[in-house]
Amino acid sequence: MQRIDLHTHSCASDGSLSPSKVMQAAKDAGLSAVALTDHDTIHGVREAMDTARQLGIECIPGIELSAFYKNLEVHIVGLFLNINDQKLHARLEDFRNIREKRNQRMLKKMQAAGIDITMNKLRAFEGDGVITRANLARYLLHIGYIDSIDEAFDKYLSPGMPFFVQKTGITPKDAIRAIRDNGGVAILAHPLTYKFTRSELIQCIEELKSYGLQGIETYYSTFSDADHRDMK
Repeated sequence: MQRIDLHTHSCASDGSLSPSKVMQAAKDAGLSAVALTDHDTIHGVREAMDTARQLGIECIPGIELSAFYKNLEVHIVGLFLNINDQKLHARLEDFRNIREKRNQRMLKKMQAAGIDITMNKLRAFEGDGVITRANLARYLLHIGYIDSIDEAFDKYLSPGMPFFVQKTGITPKDAIRAIRDNGGVAILAHPLTYKFTRSELIQCIEELKSYGLQGIETYYSTFSDADHRDMK
């Protein structure tokens, strides 16, 4: 039976491996196809596709976009993208600018708390990829401010916590249309991580379907077997 992974990240955003090494890891794991779905960028996709071709596996060009639904952040994965579409590139540049403004506000909160962090220091540690809260969490762990990545989110980087800043300006409709207008497939990522009640989740999925959502992620690293069955 062939195995695939349709949700991976590289160092083009908050992953730890280069796009090429993600493809090599997929090959080593026995996968026949893998989607590279970095946050707000497709900059690593071409490298990943070239490497995957050499390795004899399929790389599906993708992305993961963050949006806010009723004051909660939800993620939309796009698959089978046309990475040569200039309209998509322009939209992603707008999305990244919104993310960058949010990151700067979060850094100011961290600086006000006495943390020795600047964007230059963060970049020196994390590289030139898109900066997400996961990158901030790794930096806090690196300087010894926290003892684990989970602690970073539980105490500092999640909604309602001291360093959190809500990213505004991007709705699920925006994210889904950016993917669908490109010809891609729009998927709601890890739906059980948003802490919706079952009725709220169903309502969210139905609303996003009206915008063009085509599926939900049923397998995720934190999901139990019961969760996997439920998501089907």
